[in-house]
Amino acid sequence: MRLPLVQQAGGLGEAALLRAAEVEAERIVALLRIAVSAGLLAALVLAVDAVQTVDQDYLWHQIGLAAAMLLAYMAVGILSFAAIRKDVFRRWMIWAAVTADCVFLFLNSWLSLVNSSLSGDVVFAMPSAWMAPLVLAFGVLRFNPLLLAYQVVLVAAGFVWLVFWEPATLSAEAVQRVNVAMATPPNLMRVLMISLAGLVLLVAALRMRGLLHRSLEEARQKANLTRYLPAQLAGRLAGGGLAALQEGRQQKMAVLFIDIRGFTSWCEGRAPQEVSRLITEFRSRVEEVAGKSGGLIDKYIGDAAMILFEGRNGAAQALDCAEGLLVEMEDWRQAREQAGEAGLGAGIGVHWGEVFSGVTGTPERLEYSVFGDTVNTAARLEQLTKAQDLALIASASVLEAARAEPAREGWSALPPEILRGRRSGLALFGKAHG
Repeated sequence: MRLPLVQQAGGLGEAALLRAAEVEAERIVALLRIAVSAGLLAALVLAVDAVQTVDQDYLWHQIGLAAAMLLAYMAVGILSFAAIRKDVFRRWMIWAAVTADCVFLFLNSWLSLVNSSLSGDVVFAMPSAWMAPLVLAFGVLRFNPLLLAYQVVLVAAGFVWLVFWEPATLSAEAVQRVNVAMATPPNLMRVLMISLAGLVLLVAALRMRGLLHRSLEEARQKANLTRYLPAQLAGRLAGGGLAALQEGRQQKMAVLFIDIRGFTSWCEGRAPQEVSRLITEFRSRVEEVAGKSGGLIDKYIGDAAMILFEGRNGAAQALDCAEGLLVEMEDWRQAREQAGEAGLGAGIGVHWGEVFSGVTGTPERLEYSVFGDTVNTAARLEQLTKAQDLALIASASVLEAARAEPAREGWSALPPEILRGRRSGLALFGKAHG
């Protein structure tokens, strides 16, 4: 069974997704090319019975020429479809197929003029010329403006050349042959070609509507997911999708915890609106600093926040974020005191190590989470800032991963601390303020 285009391109980048869309469009065009050729051949067979004129040789040459062209056109569709099915189709072949469409159109029209010994002034009397709307309709299906522009230029240039074409000698039966070309059977062929072009455009409209509906649905689902998941994961949802995130992975990561000092006692006797306003102000400052340093805010826990940093530069970004938060929290404290309100400080703990990360929960309640000793250690370092009367404590591992030089950068070495849940002491460094 053929997978939907979005599933086929899952995990690919935007360029790969566009390439997959182009190949899928060419598969549809190939099928339509086969169907159109078969339909026109059937109409041609039915039209043969109506051909009873004096100039039999001329008409049979015209019919044989049209049949040969349609069979060759069908062969192009079959070859394209087979190449796509066998996964040997390449993007340059699309340009070849577009060129073939136009070549068949002009060659058929030109040979009709040659066989009729008529000038290019009557090219549009030839039924084959009326395949032009059909060829352009195929171009609409491909979703590639450059390809369609190329096709329009070829069609226009080809017909300009045909209009000015003159035979070596004009046929003595020119008027009769033009009359035959405008008779009922050829006109019915023209109506059929216009109808087929309309059907191709209908397919294009349905496909565009389907893609638009799918895009809107994915945007809606992504919007719903980002209500529960960090906004930075939106790109991953567009790539591997939710299933890939739910599988989880082991990775190195820096984890930062920040917590407001004295918040519980400050809340006593405060109006809910005042508490809500303070938490909102705190979170907006945290988000601003985290955003600048590339941090992913995993969650807020009351007056605390947990921020994650991935990748090779994760440790350095975490330390930059911690330094930025020190400055931001100090500015906030001073601003509150100048406004006659109680100044509140904050404690920050940072650690680097192995974690498990992934999306957990049900579709009704999703959560991006990280687990492991690294998370627990970072939380306990933040709690340790109270006992040490420091604003920031970071483990030696995060400084090493960031290639930081503690003495030069103002870090003070702390006595090794055996944290709850650990058997050995952990080398730590601290800072008092920003």
